[in-house]
Amino acid sequence: MAADKFTVGLVQMSCSPEPDENLERAVEHIREAAARGAQVICLPELFLTQYFCQREDTALFDLAEAIPGFTTARFAGLARELNVAIELSLFERRAPGLYHNTAVMLGSDGTIRGTYRKMHIPDDPLYYEKYYFTPGDLGFQSFDLEEGAVGTLICWDQWYPEGARLTALKGASVIFYPTAIGWHPAEKAEWGAAQYDAWRTIQRSHAIANGVYVGAVNRVGHETGNIRGNQVPGPGLEFWGGSFIADPFGRIIAQAGHDKEEILVAEVDVKLQEEIRRNWPFLRDRRIDAYGPITERFGK
Repeated sequence: MAADKFTVGLVQMSCSPEPDENLERAVEHIREAAARGAQVICLPELFLTQYFCQREDTALFDLAEAIPGFTTARFAGLARELNVAIELSLFERRAPGLYHNTAVMLGSDGTIRGTYRKMHIPDDPLYYEKYYFTPGDLGFQSFDLEEGAVGTLICWDQWYPEGARLTALKGASVIFYPTAIGWHPAEKAEWGAAQYDAWRTIQRSHAIANGVYVGAVNRVGHETGNIRGNQVPGPGLEFWGGSFIADPFGRIIAQAGHDKEEILVAEVDVKLQEEIRRNWPFLRDRRIDAYGPITERFGK
């Protein structure tokens, strides 16, 4: 039976060119989060490498792995050892020529409680994800853990209210957003503050509109997509960190900075969630009979 309260942890980390090094650093960060009381811990998007989607390179498909596979086995053992649930964001090799950007939820017993494949795939300068990732086909989900109900969406998904709504309707008390988002260096001076504010605002709005906790966990640091010495020529991306946890009222209850690794820990209070939903009954007052046109690309 799920508890009335449970503690979540977000690991904001930087990523080196060496996947093995990133894996071991993630392990140590999870140990620290668990020592601080976190029961459900989420890592950033594609934490095993620098953000490789800054270029299109067929050789980089070799970074993908099966699920279950080596990485899930490594963290399953850690979950059992520490008695914590862990969410991993991985480059999934589903079949030859078929790849996904996938989140895996491991229970505190080390079993895979579910997977979510990123639904919204961007294609922008230095974010060439459509080259690598097939859009998800598992739908929006909530994973039932001993601690509570946890949903997840991934990075570009965070701009879409439909994804957050459907995840909340699956019963999630908290929605994690493992993320890799940053500034183009040439844009930061003019647009940087507004971009970060928009990113934080849209996710706070998901918390408010759906009466859920939201945990957005980003990477931090400047990257050129360097994978074992093979990097993209050019200015790269400055990942802005700024990870945070918001409660169902949209209040920020834990906040990280923009320029260093940090671990955030905060409590999810399911009774508070219900109290807020009683006073702001958005789910009650939805006009589900009138929303058919939402599935159209654009209004007529």
